[in-house]
Amino acid sequence: MRRQRSVDVLVVGGGPAGLTAAESLAASGAGTVEVLEREARAGGVPRHCDHGGFGRWGVTGPQYAARLVEGALGAGAVVRTGVSATGWAGPLSVDTTGPHGLERITARTVILATGARERPRAARLVAGTRPAGVLTTGELQQAVHVYGQEVGTRAVVVGAEPVSYAALSALSRAGVEVAALVTEEARAQVGWARAAVTRLGMAGVPLVTGAVVAELLGRGRLSGVRLRRTDGRESVLACDTVVFTGDFVPDHELARRGGVELDPGTRGPAVDGSFRTASRGVFAAGSAVHAVEPARVAAGEGLRVADAVRGYLGGAGWPSDTVPVLVDSPLRWVAPNRLVSGAPGGRFVLRTAEALVWPVLLVTQGERSLYRGRVRRRVLPNQGLYLSGDWVGAVDAEGGAVRVAVG
Repeated sequence: MRRQRSVDVLVVGGGPAGLTAAESLAASGAGTVEVLEREARAGGVPRHCDHGGFGRWGVTGPQYAARLVEGALGAGAVVRTGVSATGWAGPLSVDTTGPHGLERITARTVILATGARERPRAARLVAGTRPAGVLTTGELQQAVHVYGQEVGTRAVVVGAEPVSYAALSALSRAGVEVAALVTEEARAQVGWARAAVTRLGMAGVPLVTGAVVAELLGRGRLSGVRLRRTDGRESVLACDTVVFTGDFVPDHELARRGGVELDPGTRGPAVDGSFRTASRGVFAAGSAVHAVEPARVAAGEGLRVADAVRGYLGGAGWPSDTVPVLVDSPLRWVAPNRLVSGAPGGRFVLRTAEALVWPVLLVTQGERSLYRGRVRRRVLPNQGLYLSGDWVGAVDAEGGAVRVAVG
């Protein structure tokens, strides 16, 4: 028997975006605010990141996560863990399962803050057997930092972006030798790569660029990986552990099941500058919209979506027509990716598929130029690239799609 009940705001996902939104809404008297988190503890990815630098406090990931939870609870929000949202029974009714059985929760508004996930080996179409010792960064961090498990003796890390160095940190903590970092890119996707490796006490870790893991070897336990370089050469690296890092995608399964329109670039819910989706009453924020940004960026979006939710609960309308925002190569995607006439633009997040040196960003609508500005730094793939929305007021609601390009 499915129990039914109602709340004012239902937040699906207990990471930085969801918890920050919940705290802000509960503190401002937005009614009953409830957060659903499928993990046993709320806090999101920072729970597994046992290093400093999180939030304005500069604390470790677990400390930061704990403060987010304390803030939401202290403001009056309800945080329920071990509860999974399994589907929709209506536009704003979510079916759940958890320790207390089946429920159907109907809300005045829903915030999707479901976060992102790394694509595992299967999604990357890596051939070979199915041995033990194949992990993503999240699985590695949970094993090391949360459960204190042994993960192997010699590892290969696939990727050379910021999260890859978080994997190195976890492997260093576990006493695991790292045979190499392997990336198909021409260089590491962080400007501070050498300093990061040195700081971790792993200065001897080779960086193999222009190569992919083509095959996993071994039965029972991983014994090695076969590398294929861009020129076709192949080699084998002996290891008993491989960690696939990065290649994040929004965790959009619940949104898809609810018929929420997805953006083909980000693969998350398509949203406007107020984080409204195409489904009335449904908002989305954080890495559920664009994967993946630092915790502080997700938390900032949690504050902004809370403002938008307050406006909606206070009687603000829901847009029926939006202007799409598209990108040209080498840009991969932009978020927000919908504009509403007369609404503020906020800040746009972009990703590039290749390295850009002091790029000029161009924003156009048809033959009209809306913005031209230079980014005064080198921008690498998987790094944040941000664009101010000061030009949004000049968008013509009838003028067709807005395009963002590199000049």
